[in-house]
Amino acid sequence: MSKTSRPDDVDQKPARARIIDAAFAAFGVHGYAQTSMLEIATRAKVSKRELYALVGNKHDMLVACIMERAGRMRPPAEMPKPHNRESLAEVLSAFGDRLLREVSDPVVLGVFRLAIAEAERAPEIAQALDSIGRAAAREDLAAIMEQAQSRGLLTGDTAEMTERFLALLWGDLMMRLLLRLAEPPTLEAARHRAHDAVLDFLRLQQASV
Repeated sequence: MSKTSRPDDVDQKPARARIIDAAFAAFGVHGYAQTSMLEIATRAKVSKRELYALVGNKHDMLVACIMERAGRMRPPAEMPKPHNRESLAEVLSAFGDRLLREVSDPVVLGVFRLAIAEAERAPEIAQALDSIGRAAAREDLAAIMEQAQSRGLLTGDTAEMTERFLALLWGDLMMRLLLRLAEPPTLEAARHRAHDAVLDFLRLQQASV
């Protein structure tokens, strides 16, 4: 490399971030079971000793990959609590918009496809994805529903309301995305889809009262 050359972007990342990126890339190419620690170390440009010291074994890397991406699905800590029907609609719309955009990210979809492809050989991928990613998003949404219930804005079973809203939000979009039959929604499309899901959800709530 000449003195005027700039190092690759990958070299500018902290070693742990490079390892996680490398692990996910290798899992996507070779599958979880067939990926070796040497392959990950080579891609990340670190030694195997650093690999184990900074992240751990292969399963630890899988969990780290999912946690890093699952964290983006969660609502921001500063999201306001609903205090009336209008603010509830705003909070649910913001949650739905963020969830749609983050889960529809090609990298996140890659994690889901990996879990499906490796379901028999490595069921721990699906288990980790469900417990770390999907469950966390549902818990956050359920917390919003509980806050709304405590203020008399919603009535009903929290778990059922959570599942109903997610069903309205996603429809068959996730299946179409996983099968590559649809493109991830644009920013505007995600906002509209979340807004429509909230309107339908609140209408159903009114009808059930």
